[in-house]
Amino acid sequence: MTRISCAVALCVLGLQTSADVAKGQAPPAPGGAVVAADIPGVVKAGTAIERIVTGLNGLDDPIGLMDGTLVFSEPGARRIHRLDPRTNQVSVLVGESNESHGITQDKTGRLISAQAWDGSTRIAVVYPPGGEVLAANFEGRPFSRPNDVIVASNGGVYFTDPGLTVQQADELVKRQGGKPLSPRLPPAVYYVRPGGRPVRIENRMIRPNGIQLSRDEKTLYVSDSNGADVIAWDIQPDGLVRNRRVFGTLTGRSLRDNGLGGIKTFADGMTIDNDGRLYVATGGGVEVLSPQGRHLGAIPVKCPPADCQNIAFSGPEKRTLYIAGAGSLYRVAMVAQGFTGRPK
Repeated sequence: MTRISCAVALCVLGLQTSADVAKGQAPPAPGGAVVAADIPGVVKAGTAIERIVTGLNGLDDPIGLMDGTLVFSEPGARRIHRLDPRTNQVSVLVGESNESHGITQDKTGRLISAQAWDGSTRIAVVYPPGGEVLAANFEGRPFSRPNDVIVASNGGVYFTDPGLTVQQADELVKRQGGKPLSPRLPPAVYYVRPGGRPVRIENRMIRPNGIQLSRDEKTLYVSDSNGADVIAWDIQPDGLVRNRRVFGTLTGRSLRDNGLGGIKTFADGMTIDNDGRLYVATGGGVEVLSPQGRHLGAIPVKCPPADCQNIAFSGPEKRTLYIAGAGSLYRVAMVAQGFTGRPK
């Protein structure tokens, strides 16, 4: 369905890059879900869920940049793409991303990504190319598999390292020719002060995955793929956190099994809107929580043959929600407006 052709497109930061361009046409009903259910103030009943790009080697962490364009990663091909929401044209922005998954953008316009290629796992500036490495290890040990990342306005970076699923561990052993894996850092959430070393701020989740900040950057949210609760903390002036608590509970469940136990919500990436609602990609679609953590409903999007992985508002006035997963990108026209105070 995706057509790739050679093109030159303006990059997200106002520079030019040669690119392969992919166009997607919306087929009927992704995963059997034709339309959204009504969630007052969020999305109207009957709104179509459209698939606009497919056929990529994984598709993760879209973010809506301040210029109205969308950026997303293709981890399996180790590339990062830009999408023009007006035309659905996709162009390659970064040809070698070191298996970037989560992406964020700082106030200077740099793209920072969670890079998971085994042997060079790190948090680093991925665009412009050759950028700074912000964190490559914790207490001298390399990260296991960084997944999602967000940067605060002061330049501090929060990120998750969920470790390996059973399937990912098996694949890595095969890649190493059957050699057993060496001991790895356990799943955790980290904070990196500007110019500082990473500090571990959470190690109690089975698989910490999606990460997000509140509009005022006073609260940090993290989802657990193998847990039902979104966890929140208060952010202190030094960037560290306190007052760990359950913010809200997710209802979606995945039919898959990553071998790690717990409650298989497969909760993943998150975004917020201008009214402070939190959106979480789970095995049940996109679940919406009020600013107080009350469950408001779910947009029943699926990303077959897997679960959807990450979400972002983008497009004109950030009125479109983009959902990524399993090599495809979907969109839903929204009543809610994505948070306009920062890209992610």
